[in-house]
Amino acid sequence: MRGGLVDSRPMLKLEDLTLRRGPHVLFEGAELTLHPGWRVGLTGANGTGKSSLFALLLGELSPDWGHCRLPEGWVIAHVAQEVEASPRTALDYVMDGDAELRRLQAEVDAAQAAGDGTRLGALHSRLDAIDAWTAESRAGRLLHGLGFAPGEEQRPVSTFSGGWRMRLNLARALMCRSDLLLLDEPTNHLDLEAVLWLEQWLAGYPGTLLLISHDRDFLDRVVSHVAHIERGRLTLYTGTYSDFEQARAEALRRQQAQHERQQREIAHLEGFVARFRAKATKARQAQSRLKALERMTRVAAAHVDTPFRFAFPAPQRLPDPLLKLDRAAAGYGETPVLSGVELSLHPGDRLGLLGPNGAGKSTLVRLLAGAAEPVSGRREPAPDLAVGYFAQHQLEQLDLEASPLLHLQRLDPGAREQPLRDFLGGFGFHGDQALAPVGPFSGGEKARLVLALLVYQRPNLLLLDEPTNHLDMDMRHALEMALQGFDGAVVLVSHDRHMLRSVCDDFLLVADGGVAPFDGDLEDYRQWLAERERAAQDGQGTATGDHGAAQRKARRREEAERRRRQKPLRDRVARLEREHEDLERQRAELEQDLADPALYEEGGKARLQELLARQARVERDLARLEGEWLEACEALERDGAGE
Repeated sequence: MRGGLVDSRPMLKLEDLTLRRGPHVLFEGAELTLHPGWRVGLTGANGTGKSSLFALLLGELSPDWGHCRLPEGWVIAHVAQEVEASPRTALDYVMDGDAELRRLQAEVDAAQAAGDGTRLGALHSRLDAIDAWTAESRAGRLLHGLGFAPGEEQRPVSTFSGGWRMRLNLARALMCRSDLLLLDEPTNHLDLEAVLWLEQWLAGYPGTLLLISHDRDFLDRVVSHVAHIERGRLTLYTGTYSDFEQARAEALRRQQAQHERQQREIAHLEGFVARFRAKATKARQAQSRLKALERMTRVAAAHVDTPFRFAFPAPQRLPDPLLKLDRAAAGYGETPVLSGVELSLHPGDRLGLLGPNGAGKSTLVRLLAGAAEPVSGRREPAPDLAVGYFAQHQLEQLDLEASPLLHLQRLDPGAREQPLRDFLGGFGFHGDQALAPVGPFSGGEKARLVLALLVYQRPNLLLLDEPTNHLDMDMRHALEMALQGFDGAVVLVSHDRHMLRSVCDDFLLVADGGVAPFDGDLEDYRQWLAERERAAQDGQGTATGDHGAAQRKARRREEAERRRRQKPLRDRVARLEREHEDLERQRAELEQDLADPALYEEGGKARLQELLARQARVERDLARLEGEWLEACEALERDGAGE
């Protein structure tokens, strides 16, 4: 981290924060404290305020009430959404992410021009301190990890497509030696190989991470906490995304039980009032019951729902086989990327395509779709083949002036309006939005519309190339459910491992110019990629001889010794986090118990005092544990854990 040891003060603190966008309240009275080194997933439905919170942290928005506190001088890194068509090389553009490095380099040039030797000495000392001499290699490793081929680091930024420019922006944010890293859907423009690399990189990031993502597996492998925004409230959970889902489900179950218990109590009180308020002998009791009802804090019914409900209708025809490739070659111009491809697709097939970046997955999908002709060999479609092809370029081909309803009416001019609007409602286009021009829609809304158009056409072969980009959790789940009930065949390319596992029965490996069955699961594929990378590095390192091998062996020895030395500290941190989580659970249960109106009546006084005493003990224990946890983290930092 830039500041050396972990700061013992809270790094980020929201206090009684209220934030609005226009008349809409995103959250109100929000309280959140994040400690140094935490990796926090920020979740919630679209429109709940996740990106607005990022804008608040970046100083682009101000709170309507309350405070957002960050330690003075902390550097925040984030991924810019736009990239200028710059003539700078990709490598220089990424290195610009280290603002202090660039400032020092400019000052060195000025000091040399002025012949200021004293100033040069001080500048070189600072350059040594920030490890400036390895900056170019660090930038190169970032580009390689994010899928850029050797040699592409010298290409001008202006020569890259939009998706690759977003990868450049991500690399530039990672290049920044930041204290707080804000990532908003960083996997949207990545393939699976780059997602796996990014997971590893983030595991070693020494600062604090705040991450917006709809990728369950990515969140599970990266985050240590989840901050969930729902109905204007911001709630912090400890653990992975899967832990959060379980904790939230349990909290909703308890809330529903409490709601039902309160409804029974309300019915009992209202019944008493209705029976006895007109009787003089019972008037005082009835009046006291009315006051109890007025004072009661109502517990809302638990509610979790999805706005998306759709299914693939049965195809009109279902030939078998649907499509065959016979020793097909595919590529650009006369140069094949893939050759000798033998593939037969049948109803019910569920195939996921795996393979390194640039190996030809999208090329194969284009060949199957008929969007590209084979360079050699044959593509043999069944006469009744109906292809549903989803690719990112199709979002750009929507008519920006037309509404979702008009897009559907162009597919089916004779259809009545109401059934079409009901169909669009299953994809989240309700009311006026079904009649609005597509131009201002978000990326997620456009992706949902393309999927709706695809579903409506009743395909028997689905070719899906990264369909989850821009889709939130609810829509991804709805798509998974719909695909599981689809009668035809599915070929899927996705960086979303949850989607791949939920949908695909078999995998094909696209690599080294060919396509072959992959005998394994996604964890096996991770290992295959790692072995491939090690083999490539060993091949590059043979020229360095025994000296390089000795260095690697010494480095492994040092790392093993550091891990052995740090194990007791890491075990202590893990134990303290488990105890902290247990106390947080106890505090939440006590708060729910203290919400029981019966405690504040005459007969509940003893129970109330007992609960308040337990609450005070839990608060003291939480404060003590947080102090011990920070001490343990500082000890790890001093021992080099952040290297």
